[in-house]
Amino acid sequence: MVTVSSPSPPQAWSYALHLPHDPRTPRIARMTLRAVLPAYGMGELLDIAELLTSELVTNAYRHTDGPAALRLRATAPRGVRVSVWDTSPHIPAPFDRPSGRSSPQRPVLLEADGGRGLGLVQQWADNWGGLPLGDFFGQGGKLLWFELGARSAVGAV
Repeated sequence: MVTVSSPSPPQAWSYALHLPHDPRTPRIARMTLRAVLPAYGMGELLDIAELLTSELVTNAYRHTDGPAALRLRATAPRGVRVSVWDTSPHIPAPFDRPSGRSSPQRPVLLEADGGRGLGLVQQWADNWGGLPLGDFFGQGGKLLWFELGARSAVGAV
């Protein structure tokens, strides 16, 4: 007699990394993604995830004087949510509006020194958002996040 087992549900996983206020943190965040995503069969999301994570972690370093944190979490089906916490309570545009792909992109002036990184997140992520956290580890701050999944993998090809 042959027994058939149903396929197991997608494996739930989560990783958290506390980041000091150090210019090397974007590189360490990218290295973490390089280790985690292929290990869970999500290598097709790696390039976009690295770029967008690097933008959020770099902003946390550039615009605050405190530590930051990175969290990677599996989403169904076969996706990832990347969250970056920092100590600043200011939520930058476009993350200060309701999250998601429905929010229109704001143009960046050619002479602007910055502002393109969050536009990349807005353009390439399946979903994104930001929220104030109030008192988190006694330091307040905010959380910016994005999700990548099936749509992102198709767009990466």
